[in-house]
Amino acid sequence: MSHVIIIGCGVIGAAIAYELSQVTELQITVIDQQQPAQASTGAALGVLMGAISQKIKGKAWRLRQTSIERYETLIPELEALTGRKIPFNRQGILHLCWEEENFENWEKLVEIRHSQGWELEIWDRAKLKSMCPQVHNDKITGAVYSSQDRQLDPTALTLALVEAAQHKGVTFKFGVNVLNISPKSIETTEGNIAADWIVVAAGLGSTQLTAQLNQKVDIRPVLGQALQVHLDNPIGNPEFQPMITCNDVHIVPIGGGNYWIGATVEFLTDSDEIPPNHQLLEDVRQQAIAFCPELASATITRTWSGLRPRPEGRPAPIIEKLPGFNNILLATGHYRNGVLLAPATASAIREMII
Repeated sequence: MSHVIIIGCGVIGAAIAYELSQVTELQITVIDQQQPAQASTGAALGVLMGAISQKIKGKAWRLRQTSIERYETLIPELEALTGRKIPFNRQGILHLCWEEENFENWEKLVEIRHSQGWELEIWDRAKLKSMCPQVHNDKITGAVYSSQDRQLDPTALTLALVEAAQHKGVTFKFGVNVLNISPKSIETTEGNIAADWIVVAAGLGSTQLTAQLNQKVDIRPVLGQALQVHLDNPIGNPEFQPMITCNDVHIVPIGGGNYWIGATVEFLTDSDEIPPNHQLLEDVRQQAIAFCPELASATITRTWSGLRPRPEGRPAPIIEKLPGFNNILLATGHYRNGVLLAPATASAIREMII
């Protein structure tokens, strides 16, 4: 029986653990210095942009397509296995079109998606007003609606993946630090663990781990801030609450008159720290209010931030063998698409191992 060690238990590591737990000849151990979903995953908004994304071919589209399709079966599967409820918004994603946007590009995307078997609709102002009366801005000329894209709660998903994997015999070691990594074993604060396969799914921690093997994968932090607001009643039609996006600002309904709004994109400056710029978060909130004016009266109930792992000088994500090592696999650097691409990443790692 081969022993697979997964380093990192955000949504990526947890998804890989669950996927591999279905392979009977594998023994699986997951190690994380924190509890699950504490880093990038815990700060994510869980927006799953597939059909509405501008990715139309190659690896970038294949990963999205695989994940969006898998989520339709994965969520009920996990809920049945664990008894947990995973908030999963199936009411689609609505992209608002600003006045200078080129509708011709969207029309081309609609054609491409239809040829790929995906639904995408262009709404004029009248249709938008009818379906989503909460949207009110004279500069918004229409919208593009994807009924097949989704949004979910990343923390609830990750905890369900962990519990389902535990049911299938996966060992999780939380609060354990990796001190040293070599091709056949990992030295931890709980001792040495022999490994046939090592999967590095440690997000920002992947840089230090790969540097120990003289194959440093350079992953840099990008800060994202978001907030939660509350209204006594949902905005718009209570029966139709899609995730709304425009100018890279997301308005995410999570039920009970509560909404997540985010997120900022803040890069490193000269230091190694990224202090949250509160004005940028307020700018995001004001943009959301510009799209949906009723949000102006909402109460801010929570703000938070997290660091996204962005590969330096190469596209995200990194899903491959570490150069020079046949048994060390990288599943890291997903930047802003960790939740979106988790199922496809898990599937790709499984294919590399079996």
